[in-house]
Amino acid sequence: MNKKITIYTSDTCGYCHMAKDYLKSKGVDYQEKNISRDMNARKELMAQGFMGVPIINIDGEVIQGFDKNRLDELLK
Repeated sequence: MNKKITIYTSDTCGYCHMAKDYLKSKGVDYQEKNISRDMNARKELMAQGFMGVPIINIDGEVIQGFDKNRLDELLK
């Protein structure tokens, strides 16, 4: 499976850690953009109209928060 996955996270976000752990458990490669450490990532996220994390982008489909069912749907 070669889906392009980007996840916006922050250091203090519990759901971000859960989402990353879940993707790892599925053996899925992803690019992490940490808004706590990367100001460009923070600006990117805000430019897309989002204020909170995690935001998970899978081939252009955006999931707000850690939605395991939606992740499973898009990772098929």
